[in-house]
Amino acid sequence: MRIVIAEDNALLREGLILLLSSSGHEVVADAATGPEVLPALLEHRPDAAVLDVRLPPTFRDEGLRAALAARAELPELPILVLSQYVEETYAAELLAQGAQGIGYLLKDRIGRVDQFLQALDRVAAGGTALDPEVVTQLLTRKSSAGPLRSLTPREREVLELMAQGKANGTIAAELVVTERAVSKHIGSIFAKLGLEPDDGTVHRRVLAVLAYLEGKGTR
Repeated sequence: MRIVIAEDNALLREGLILLLSSSGHEVVADAATGPEVLPALLEHRPDAAVLDVRLPPTFRDEGLRAALAARAELPELPILVLSQYVEETYAAELLAQGAQGIGYLLKDRIGRVDQFLQALDRVAAGGTALDPEVVTQLLTRKSSAGPLRSLTPREREVLELMAQGKANGTIAAELVVTERAVSKHIGSIFAKLGLEPDDGTVHRRVLAVLAYLEGKGTR
């Protein structure tokens, strides 16, 4: 996989390059500031981009702005955004452009190499990867009102794993239940949230659920 990365911390940037290279990927360009990102993406047109949310010169949201600009120019570009902290607004703005090929992870997740690489692969394949902490905060903020109150504890667990981009088989394994049970829970979740079942692809399920959680309405 050909990858462009953007990270202002030199140590972390070099660590990412080493990790990705040793995992069989090619880092075709790396950027340390916001203005460098879009030109690098347009020049190299990589298979995926890994971008820090906050980059110089202001350390506010340059990485996010670069990601949004990149998706405008290259709509199918898979992007995995990294953040030091949970920024719900950033996550929501990024997902508002469409959940296909989008990931939002906390930087701590990089240290869990297998999880990070799996998330990158999922995003590159057109799926979605949301950090569990982001999903938890979204659900906690929305759970006190509306149909989310009607979900059972098990359905909430399934919803959280769905929003992380996990497939039914993975959810079943993590919860130690059958895939059939997971399918029933998902059907119940969609019914309670007023969302019609889709074709079963992970990114469309995540898009539907997150659209509801963020108050954007149903499909």
